[in-house]
Amino acid sequence: MNQSVNAGGGSSIKESLASWGDLAGLLRGGDQGSIVPVVIPRDNRGLRWMVLVWFGLFALASALVMAVNAITSSTVVGEFGYSLLALPTMLVGLFSLAAAVLWWWRGSIVEIEEGTHGVLTKYGAIVRAIGPGRHYLWHPWSRVDFVVDTRTEIPYTAPVVACPTRENVPLKSIEFFLKFQIIDPIRFVAIIGASNFDLVLSSAVQDAIRQRSRMVNTESAYDLRGSNVEDMRRLLNTNLEKYGVRITGCNIPDVQLPNQYQQHLATRERVAKELVAYEQEWELTRKRRIDTLLMDIERSKKTRDAKIVEVNASLNKARKDVAQMLEEQETEAQRVRYEIETHGRADLVAAENEAKAQRRLATAYRDNRAVLEYELARRRLDVGAVLAERAPRPVVVQTEPGAGDSSALSTLLTAQLLPQMLDGAGSRSGGGDTAREALDSAQGAIAAAAERQQRMADEYQRQQSEQMRQQFERGEGYGRSQGRR
Repeated sequence: MNQSVNAGGGSSIKESLASWGDLAGLLRGGDQGSIVPVVIPRDNRGLRWMVLVWFGLFALASALVMAVNAITSSTVVGEFGYSLLALPTMLVGLFSLAAAVLWWWRGSIVEIEEGTHGVLTKYGAIVRAIGPGRHYLWHPWSRVDFVVDTRTEIPYTAPVVACPTRENVPLKSIEFFLKFQIIDPIRFVAIIGASNFDLVLSSAVQDAIRQRSRMVNTESAYDLRGSNVEDMRRLLNTNLEKYGVRITGCNIPDVQLPNQYQQHLATRERVAKELVAYEQEWELTRKRRIDTLLMDIERSKKTRDAKIVEVNASLNKARKDVAQMLEEQETEAQRVRYEIETHGRADLVAAENEAKAQRRLATAYRDNRAVLEYELARRRLDVGAVLAERAPRPVVVQTEPGAGDSSALSTLLTAQLLPQMLDGAGSRSGGGDTAREALDSAQGAIAAAAERQQRMADEYQRQQSEQMRQQFERGEGYGRSQGRR
């Protein structure tokens, strides 16, 4: 809603009479510089539709009378005439009643705009408030007497002239701005009305502004602009709540002092500005001097930092040289340690290998000796068995003394066995050759075993010499040779 201001410099509130088509324009734009929160709509319904009702009833009654006369008529012409007139008359009556009902239905429609409320009355008494939308007023004496804007926060300006301060100095004017909203349309139109509310609101605002101006000094009057006026809003709400109105916000946009006081204030402001300029100049000079001292201090700090950097660089270089020397010494010591450990491990490996070789040689010698002893013992047994088989067997002929027949028989038997015994001796002499051959073969086997053992010893000595030569070529025997020297 546009704020409207009257000739006195403040806003004015009033209610207007308008048709339903002009309601929106008045509620949103006002009327001739005034705020219009309430509009009285013109009710154009009336009771003209009752003429059609009475005319329709008269036509139906006439049609009924004509129908009765047509039935009771004694002549054919009269009966035909009444019947011919009764039907159109009845149709006209029905059409009149239908038109009256349609007129009545169309006239009972009331459309309330969004953001507004209508005050419904019956026989002049307020019944209730109806919300936005389409409503049907079926009762002929029901009507909407007021349409109230209940959504818009209506702006209101009230300049207050000659407000005295705490020193009783009258201020030229204090402009007060507020926004109010109608929350109860029935109480607003029934208790106070728009025109009376303008007077009440203006008086309440002036009273609140004068109370506030009495609380401040004249030199602090400009502090009222944009100050917190929440207490004034609460006070106005307390006074205007009974009228169904709520103050949603308020402030003091402007305060004007008296002309003479404004001159004094201008002089004071000029002196204050000169004082501020002098303070700024002095602050600038002080800052310049401080900046010069700070620059000298920074220059000294940079020189000191440069020297510290040089000292740190020299110190770092010395530390680096010492660290490099220590690292070289540590590397040399580690190399010597690794060389000693390598030579020691090589000597240890060589000693272990030599011990293993001696152990294996002793084991092989022991095994070969046992084998040779076993072979020699077995050959001895074979030779003994052969010699035992080929040994001469003695023949004992036992004769009893004094038995001549038996002696002759024994002599005969002996004579027969002697040739066989001689053959057995010859064969035994051949068995002796066989035994000698077995002994010679045993000695040859022993000699072959001894030769094989000698070859194994020579091969082991050759392998040991080859391994030592390879270790010396790889440098693994250097420590051992130095240790021996």
